[in-house]
Amino acid sequence: MNQLYAKYKPSDWLPTTKKEIEQRGWDELDVILFTGDAYVDHPSFGAAVIGRILEAEGLRIAIVPQPNWQDDLRDFKKLGAPRLYFAVTSGNMDSMVNHYTANKRKRSNDAYTPGGQQNKRPDYAATVYCNILKDLYPETPIMLGGIEASLRRVTHYDYWQNKLKPSILVDSKADLLFYGMGEKSIIDFTNLVKRGVDARTITNLPQTAFLAEQGEKYATNKKWNNIDLFSHDECLGDKKKFAKNFMHIEEESNKSEANKITQQIGNKQVVVNPPWPPLEEKEIDRFYDLPFTRLPHPKYKSKETIPAYEMIRHSINIHRGCFGGCTFCTISAHQGKFIASRSEKSILKELEQVTQMPDFKGYISDLGGPSANMYKMKGIHEEICRKCKRPSCIFPDVCKNLDVDHKPMLDLYRKVRQHPKIKKAFVGSGIRYDMILHETKDKQVNKNNMTYLREVVKHHVSGRLKVAPEHTSDDVLKIMRKPSFSLFYKLNKAFNEINKKEGLNQQLVPYFISSHPGCQNTDMANLAAETKQLDFKLEQVQDFTPTPMTLATVIYYTGYHPYTMEKVYTAKSKKEKLSQRKFFFWYKREYQQQIRQELTKLNRKDLLKKIMN
Repeated sequence: MNQLYAKYKPSDWLPTTKKEIEQRGWDELDVILFTGDAYVDHPSFGAAVIGRILEAEGLRIAIVPQPNWQDDLRDFKKLGAPRLYFAVTSGNMDSMVNHYTANKRKRSNDAYTPGGQQNKRPDYAATVYCNILKDLYPETPIMLGGIEASLRRVTHYDYWQNKLKPSILVDSKADLLFYGMGEKSIIDFTNLVKRGVDARTITNLPQTAFLAEQGEKYATNKKWNNIDLFSHDECLGDKKKFAKNFMHIEEESNKSEANKITQQIGNKQVVVNPPWPPLEEKEIDRFYDLPFTRLPHPKYKSKETIPAYEMIRHSINIHRGCFGGCTFCTISAHQGKFIASRSEKSILKELEQVTQMPDFKGYISDLGGPSANMYKMKGIHEEICRKCKRPSCIFPDVCKNLDVDHKPMLDLYRKVRQHPKIKKAFVGSGIRYDMILHETKDKQVNKNNMTYLREVVKHHVSGRLKVAPEHTSDDVLKIMRKPSFSLFYKLNKAFNEINKKEGLNQQLVPYFISSHPGCQNTDMANLAAETKQLDFKLEQVQDFTPTPMTLATVIYYTGYHPYTMEKVYTAKSKKEKLSQRKFFFWYKREYQQQIRQELTKLNRKDLLKKIMN
């Protein structure tokens, strides 16, 4: 471990203690950032990114990782109040998803804590931290960001309390919320505050949200049109109104030229300003080119490893955003649907930095993004994209205006493979095979895409290629916004042909979800039958977990599809969920009698025969 830190001095990290601040000769801090994660100075950790950005703006920053909220609050007091503001995030994950399984059982570990220790952050961490700081330092503004805040910016369903909750701004008492990837907003905000503008009056920044009194005048952009959602109280009284709200929220989150959103909550209203346009290449490069050590803070040297860091320490993120629009996923709600890609130069610069790490053995663990194969993809005619409000660019079919050419990735992968210190660069993030297999009018693009699949299988897979068909039922897949399972057959055939031609013995590993809205037990039985026919014994499976700000969660809570207002069944009770889950494991003896009884009761002996014979 110590060799990793040999070329660095403690001041190469942002300070976390009074002693570290004094060693820098600082007598005051501009911003203090509280996070629910351990402090890892790596571009995959949000608190480190925001800290480095503010440092690059010339500010004196400190990070307080995983403060103790159960003692005398010394972690919240030890650095005093900053000159400008507090910044708060619960960490890289929603603290409730971090703490609980789909069955609401407490998880045994926390991947963002040394040794996976589970008790280092509270439930609803963002709200808890903000309330403590507001009580201790009522005059100091509090800025709230990160995924937990981002996805709770308006009325949302909370699975763990099984109720609708208002915007997190109400309970947290934060002064301003930064939703999505907050780099541009925090830079503009900080520059205004540095010039002496009162932080509580900055209400016209894109990609921020705040509370205002009803009728209160506030600064805004006159070019922004406004959509007024059903109030929080109306949502409490009518599930259909909550469902209708979601349609507007999703559309505005995925538009290039979006509207402002307002929603009444009691005698106040939450105001959600439109998002920024997608980052330009030079902007995203600037953030990734900041001087990250790529290591946990030295305070963790003598402690157990941080599991999340071990997973990404030698990974490289090449883009952000996702235009898949899957209804159970929060990526587009947080990162946006438009892809922001780094330049090859920036990526290869980070690659060189990784190869210089003392523990690097020649293997990049992941060269990808939220979806691995969306790098450099955007609209052919971008003026069409600016008017579009489709939540997905590839469902119900691949948009004719979407450039799905995989050549930029082929070029990048080949340059990475040519590096003398790289033995293998794995593509560990999920691949959208519907874009690879999509037939365009351009034969060269089609050829490039199949070449991409072959090169990934040949050079970038560790024996297993992971993909996510999610289900076999077209009815369920339609609700998920995923392609027909017939496309998976096509992928499986192409994958096997590549293996045979290249003399490989790779394995295709599909991911599936049970208990998703729209899924019945017969759909799960069909899933078992079809995957058995394909000779798969499933491993990568999960039960649907409702999380704030996904369409699937809205269906789960309301029973209605927001876009059609049709009723949709969802398995909700523990018994219903386990009844669906057992079909994943038809090959295990302990489930076979239950499956026999279930399918006999449903009068589906045809499926029973397919599964058990």
